Amino acid sequence: MLIDSETVWGSVREQVTRESGGRWHNRAQQEMMGMSSQEWSRYMHDALGMPMEPADISALVVERLRERYEQGVPLLPHAVETVRALAQHWPLGLASSSNRPLIDLVLELTGLASSFRVTVSSEEVGRGKPAPDVYLEAARRLDALPATCAAIEDATNGIRSAKAAGMTVVVVPRPDFPPAPDALDMADVVVNSLADLPFRAEQQQCR
Repeated sequence: MLIDSETVWGSVREQVTRESGGRWHNRAQQEMMGMSSQEWSRYMHDALGMPMEPADISALVVERLRERYEQGVPLLPHAVETVRALAQHWPLGLASSSNRPLIDLVLELTGLASSFRVTVSSEEVGRGKPAPDVYLEAARRLDALPATCAAIEDATNGIRSAKAAGMTVVVVPRPDFPPAPDALDMADVVVNSLADLPFRAEQQQCR
């Protein structure tokens, strides 16, 4: 959780859906949260009625997001300094639902690429969040047992994904996209801000 991705993704997805003659609805973005690119592009084709092949939908959304990010990355408060502080003590892994080109672009634009030892996109594993695949792959690439990792999350499906992977889950709830109460109950630690993260030397950090 480095950027205010859900707001931007929701805006772009709504825009391309309406432009193509599809049927956007108010819960669409929430229902796609955590999905891999294969999953959400299929959702936009099947459920939202976009008259394009899923691969073309994914490519269009990624291009629109690239344009948005190049105008300015919507970083969350304290994201940069928190990542850099953590990276001084532990190897970091990024476990994201974003497409690989967007992960690489954001890390390049923010200067944080060198802070992460590994990065994993959910399009590179079998299933998106809430399945544990992306977190398990991040732990594998870090050569770490999932039980020794701490996942920092803000979204319902991300929390469920990290918990299913067997990680300690630290949640920083977002007021605009609050996690479901049952997902929040899974958290081992809840803090109000990235600046309030507890540092535990015995754990790796997966984000």
